[in-house]
Amino acid sequence: MPQVVVYPGLCVLSMIIVAFLLPISWLVLVIEAVLTAVLIWLLSFFRDPKRDIPVGDNLILSPADGTITDIEQVDEPGFIGGRATRIGIFLSIFSVHINRIPCAVRIEKITYRKGSFKNALNPDCGKVNESNDIAMTRLKKPNDKILVRQISGAIARRIVCDAEQGQEFSGGAVFGMIKFGSRTELYLSTRSSAKIIAKKGDKVKAGLTILAEYDRVG
Repeated sequence: MPQVVVYPGLCVLSMIIVAFLLPISWLVLVIEAVLTAVLIWLLSFFRDPKRDIPVGDNLILSPADGTITDIEQVDEPGFIGGRATRIGIFLSIFSVHINRIPCAVRIEKITYRKGSFKNALNPDCGKVNESNDIAMTRLKKPNDKILVRQISGAIARRIVCDAEQGQEFSGGAVFGMIKFGSRTELYLSTRSSAKIIAKKGDKVKAGLTILAEYDRVG
């Protein structure tokens, strides 16, 4: 809210105006067809499908729907405190844009940064684009540090995060969304014993797809 109501409402209003103010013609029919398609897309964009979250304290779930575009080792001195494996997920304008918590965690810190709105397909866009870092610690052993970064894209202009410092979440819980195409990144320390099982090019779903898992948990 309020975009969930405002955008579809404006689209319906436009359809009514075109229908009543312009004489019936093939052009009007084309305009109405296009506006109908846009309305359907707007309604589907804000969808939040029910998900049966996999059970297991050893699982690290995808924080977003989309396609894995890169899996790289990078420096993450801010929260991870060293080298980290970064899993980048690109969300198209047709993806579900709800973000979910990767495992049972406590939120340690949330850091929002203003920035540009470059193409979210670029793995380096997280360095310059508007972004929001959600730093968290696993509640179950091993108590690894995990970072989820919400990144705006060329079309996205609004990052939503309902999580707050000190909150605890179960794996798969909804914590926010990024509107109209974007990128979400998951960072795990390279010192973690979690094994990355996701691969570049994989289609993933938030709260459903397993990106990494531990052999043993305490």
